[in-house]
Amino acid sequence: MSNLNNQLVVAEREDVARGLKALLRTPLVTGRTDPDAFDVIRRRREPLTKWFDYHCGWALSVEPRRGYARLLKVRPDADATRPARRQRAGRAPFDRRRYVLLCLLAAELLPVPVITIGLLTERVAEASSADPALPGFDPAHRAERLACVDALSLLESTGALEAVDGVTESFVDDPGAQVLYRVDATLLERLLAAPNSPSRAAVPADEVPRRFDELLDGLAGEGRGSAAEPGSGPAAGDGPRRTVRLRHAVLRRLFDDPVLYRDELTPDEGAFLASPAGRLTVHRAVEQAGFVLEERAEGLLLIDPDAIATDSTFPDDSGTVNVAALLLLDPVVASPHGRSREELYGDTEELLRRFPRWAKTFSTPGGVNRLVDDAVRVLTDFALVRRTEDDRVTARPAAARYRGTDPTSTTTHTPEGDLR
Repeated sequence: MSNLNNQLVVAEREDVARGLKALLRTPLVTGRTDPDAFDVIRRRREPLTKWFDYHCGWALSVEPRRGYARLLKVRPDADATRPARRQRAGRAPFDRRRYVLLCLLAAELLPVPVITIGLLTERVAEASSADPALPGFDPAHRAERLACVDALSLLESTGALEAVDGVTESFVDDPGAQVLYRVDATLLERLLAAPNSPSRAAVPADEVPRRFDELLDGLAGEGRGSAAEPGSGPAAGDGPRRTVRLRHAVLRRLFDDPVLYRDELTPDEGAFLASPAGRLTVHRAVEQAGFVLEERAEGLLLIDPDAIATDSTFPDDSGTVNVAALLLLDPVVASPHGRSREELYGDTEELLRRFPRWAKTFSTPGGVNRLVDDAVRVLTDFALVRRTEDDRVTARPAAARYRGTDPTSTTTHTPEGDLR
């Protein structure tokens, strides 16, 4: 009996770690897109809910009958490293137009259980024409229909929208296409991971551009006692509440960012991380989630040996930009004061001369500039470099973990794990 109990405890611990990683990778897990992960989350929803609430202050909603689990991850600052992406080839990030259409479509879908694409686009056109702050939507133009289809396809990928008759993509070439949708309004409402409703931030349209950052902070504000409480640092409040805020502030960043640098912490956050109680909390959380904690003088980094929680990796040879990022990291690391944009352009031109069959799509006029900009963005997103005020690119401590490779090679060097 004792051996059986031990096996059950081990099985639960493994399930909880797997569920935590699945939700950290994809905050919305459905039984349709990932049935195995959803089954684990459904069975272990109680310990998973408690773990996220205690360590990060994030709410987890599991709906077994509706077939989805939604982790409402919130941050004290806006994070542009994981934009919404188009579901077609290339996975390009959403532009402003597609975000606007996504919001309009979601608003028009909420009140109806079923709707056709024709009626839906008519309502979107009416709503956009009635709001002076929005450009009008005209489905007669193919570019508009394509943007609309990208937004609809994203909603379909979440399960909030289902095409029960017809194919959404047919609307791109045929404005009279017949597509019938079924709407899951409950899941649609869960997609917005904001503590405050946007309706509470209603202001005159002409003030939105000037107050955009203020309005965005208002949506993300979690109220008194939270890690992201506007206008008060994590050190505010009495002892227990202060400890909770510090714990949430530190662990949110540790589990959500590629690297947690000590010099980016507030003095109180740094003191919490250096205290015996804080270190014990961090180590327990990391162990329960099944990660390996790498500690350095400069900061902390989590490694997932199973690569379940990793939504993007570095190094990654799946695209030209990712390979260029790895190759440009070498001269940046080798330069004590970093590299200027002009120097990086020269480094890239030299690479294109040495390997003429590589990165052909960037050999056109302006291609080198685009390649450098995209590669620097990748390195910045992984917290490997930073941009200085004089537009130089300097290495950050985690960059020392990597070295470049020949772009003609099919493999890249990686340490014992991937940056999350």
